[in-house]
Amino acid sequence: MGRIIKWLLFLGVLGGAAALVFPAMSWWQERSKTKYLTVTASHGRVETVVNSTGTVKPVRTVSVGAFTSGPIAEIYVDFNSRVEKGKPLALIDPLLLQAAVDRDRAFLDTQKADLVRVEALLQQAVNDEKRARTLLAVSRDYLSDTEMDGYYFKRLTLDAQRKLGQASIAQAEASLKNSEANLGYTKILAPEDGVVIERKVDKGQTVAASFQTPELFIIAPEMDKHMFVYASVDEADIGMIRNAKDAKKPVTFTVDAYPGHLFEGEIDQIRMNSTTTQNVVTYPVVIQAPNKDLKLLPGMTANITFQIEAKENV
Repeated sequence: MGRIIKWLLFLGVLGGAAALVFPAMSWWQERSKTKYLTVTASHGRVETVVNSTGTVKPVRTVSVGAFTSGPIAEIYVDFNSRVEKGKPLALIDPLLLQAAVDRDRAFLDTQKADLVRVEALLQQAVNDEKRARTLLAVSRDYLSDTEMDGYYFKRLTLDAQRKLGQASIAQAEASLKNSEANLGYTKILAPEDGVVIERKVDKGQTVAASFQTPELFIIAPEMDKHMFVYASVDEADIGMIRNAKDAKKPVTFTVDAYPGHLFEGEIDQIRMNSTTTQNVVTYPVVIQAPNKDLKLLPGMTANITFQIEAKENV
């Protein structure tokens, strides 16, 4: 009787284990079964691309400095101001340079007046010499050779003084032009049309141009027309980038400020000045992109996709 009970218990445990093992095996087989994802065959576009990152910069920047020294008296523009060529940006206090112009102008007037005096004396000496020669022609006893030499050399001396006065006037005029030019340099003018992207001075700040030209403003011309994107491309991809440039393939990129907007451009340059960072050689590739709506600003980071090759209806 005891043996029967043991066999029954053994068969019950065996049956329970089988009840647990068989579902587990079925689950494992189902989980390990190879699954296939199927879609309907279709035709579409296939592209080969090279991805990179870059920085947005203006096509050109113009540094505006100062030629003369002095405190900044006025500032007429600020950051983001649109300026036109020849329009004033700032004014350096012209007090000392205006005084120099007045001084040189007065000196020029003095030299002109002195020249009038010398010419009058010269004319008198010429007349005296003529009268002496007339008397000498009548009779050589009227004038001695010493007196005649006095008339003659007095005229020569005054003639030399007239030439010296004319040279002094030319020198004074040159000094006056130099002072007027320095006075004109107190007006800081825009060299080109553009946008002020940086202002480095404030009203009252002293500009010292004696040692080096100080940088007052940075202007970006044509920023509302196009911008450059400077990308660093691995040396292994430069050959494909060159082929894309020759084929005039388009370049697309996005910036974090407008993640939903896809900008387009074209490869402008592949520069040869390589950079090596941790044994990785990269080359700068310059992309030109239109910027009529001024969405692209200097310093933005661009995520760039170079289209190398594209096939339609694949």
